[in-house]
Amino acid sequence: MLCTYGLFATAFPDTPYIQALLAQKSRQKDIVSTWDVDAAVRETAAYFSNLMRTEFQGGNRRYRISEDEYALLERGMPSTGFIPLNEMTAGQTYKGQEGGLYGNGGNEPPLEHRLAAEAAAAKIQPLDANGKPDPNGRIVLMSMGMSNTRQHWAAFKQRADNDRDKSKAVVVVNGAAGGQDARVWADPLGDHGRQLSIPPTGWKGNAWDYADAMLAEQGVTREQVQAVWIYQALMNPHQYGAYPEHAHVLAECIGVMVREAKRRYPNLQVVFLSSRTYAGYAVRELNPEPYAYESAFAVRQLILEQIDGNPRYNYDPAKGPVTAPVLVWGPYLWADGIIPRSTDGFTWEREDFTPPPDGTHPSGKGTAKVAQMLLAFFKTDPLTRDWFLK
Repeated sequence: MLCTYGLFATAFPDTPYIQALLAQKSRQKDIVSTWDVDAAVRETAAYFSNLMRTEFQGGNRRYRISEDEYALLERGMPSTGFIPLNEMTAGQTYKGQEGGLYGNGGNEPPLEHRLAAEAAAAKIQPLDANGKPDPNGRIVLMSMGMSNTRQHWAAFKQRADNDRDKSKAVVVVNGAAGGQDARVWADPLGDHGRQLSIPPTGWKGNAWDYADAMLAEQGVTREQVQAVWIYQALMNPHQYGAYPEHAHVLAECIGVMVREAKRRYPNLQVVFLSSRTYAGYAVRELNPEPYAYESAFAVRQLILEQIDGNPRYNYDPAKGPVTAPVLVWGPYLWADGIIPRSTDGFTWEREDFTPPPDGTHPSGKGTAKVAQMLLAFFKTDPLTRDWFLK
């Protein structure tokens, strides 16, 4: 039976930790970045945000700005000048940070971590409802995140479920929910004003309750969840300070998510993490650039903490209590707007996102792009293809 919102505080042992962290950050009101690499990007994003507030009341245009200004608002920032994390070369840095998904310019995990991920992926197999091996059982691949996550994963699920190469044992579950940013998942008992209506009862609940409902809707259980994709962000990240402060908060919140996921889903083996898509077309402060770009450093920080042996993210029973699944990168989704990535030519265009007064959420074309990247990833990556495909 699903619990009502906030009923069992003891169900979330990391809640006091994240609440203390956020309380500490809230006292740091005067954090000022010592870097000016993105000064022009911040200035442009603020300009768009001010235009949006002037021109829109809710979703209704008020015709208070000139047509030239509105044209700029519609156009957004076609590029920022930032270099995709996976394409930064030796000597290139961003605010003192080198490139590479795994640091030091490397886009592949170090050998020990790769072997650990391979060992974890090799354990993924069809399980019955009680989590016992069963050739007729199920492998649950679930998403966790916010509204953008839900949109992207819904498009991916449709493609995956219709793909004749996908194993029939794999059940794709969309556990993401609108308004549930990383802070809400990490602090589900806090008063965020973003409770969810949990189907089929309509009871009020949190993101974890919603994920349970989505599992039940697909006829699977917590014990069958073995792989998760997390795509997360912080709403209005400026409130947590300039980089690296907001990135640290994001990393910590996602860290709490993966620890709680391991507690709830005992057979969870691997979590695939992706950072934000391009956000130069956003006209609200919800999660614009440079925060979207900088979210990649939060993901990398979390993975590197596990690689460096932080016991909070230990996956090896030989080293102590297992507190987390193995963490690795999923698809890296950021590209500098209309500037093609050198590795694959990938771009983000204005029509890939909703028009003003939003620009943050993907359009149908945008979700299709991410869905295709996800499908290609799960069909070809060495950590996924053996269990995702027939």
